[in-house]
Amino acid sequence: MPKQAESEQQSKRRGGNILSNLLIVVGVALLVAAGVIYYNNWQNYDKIDKENERVAQYVKLSDEDDNPPDVDWEALKAMNPDIVGWLQVPGTVVNYPVLHTTDNEYYLNRAPDKSESIGGSVFMDFENTVPGMVDAQTIIYGHHMRNGSQFKQIADMDDQKLFDGIKTVWYVTEQGAYKLEPVFLYYINENDTDVRQFTFKDQKEFQEYLHKYLDQAVTRRADADQIVDKAKHVLTLSTCNYYEGYGRTLLVCAIKAEVE
Repeated sequence: MPKQAESEQQSKRRGGNILSNLLIVVGVALLVAAGVIYYNNWQNYDKIDKENERVAQYVKLSDEDDNPPDVDWEALKAMNPDIVGWLQVPGTVVNYPVLHTTDNEYYLNRAPDKSESIGGSVFMDFENTVPGMVDAQTIIYGHHMRNGSQFKQIADMDDQKLFDGIKTVWYVTEQGAYKLEPVFLYYINENDTDVRQFTFKDQKEFQEYLHKYLDQAVTRRADADQIVDKAKHVLTLSTCNYYEGYGRTLLVCAIKAEVE
């Protein structure tokens, strides 16, 4: 074989080896990066789970859906006076204190004890009257967490079978307990600010508001129209979704005693 041809073959081999080695290095780097991301996510979610467990020790849940959570308000208020209520949805993981402050940003990335947390807290709209269920509409926000915590299962109620399986929502304050029932769930664009209406000039305006969003319902009770016509107060649970063109999932709940 001529020396020039042999040299060209050796050069090609060296080039191929360099490329192979480079691809191996890149592959290893990607695996390491994926491992670091997974570990960080695991750490973050583990921290969130421990935060939730620590706060949940201040509430006792009944084995019966008809009994509200028994909340140790003194202990919760000692931890953070911004805690105004407790939200629990039997049959789901939703079992959280509800925070309230002067804006809708503070508790996005803070735990109930005000420490920094990517999971944030479940919180009431800052324009609502505390402790909640005072205005015609009370809105409570929670993250759509990929580990299934907070309002992930609320977002999942866009499946009619899952929606039908949730019969009761409890909202408890120091002043009393509200037993509610899911009425309908709908999507909105994240830039839709019309939904943030809390008081209405009269019952007719309130009903028109509710019917407007009931017409957009993804899942609902069969008798939702009749319930909306009777409701004087609703609790709306709001979370993110990942559907193009929307961005928010909202579950509207009515006080059972008002609509029966």
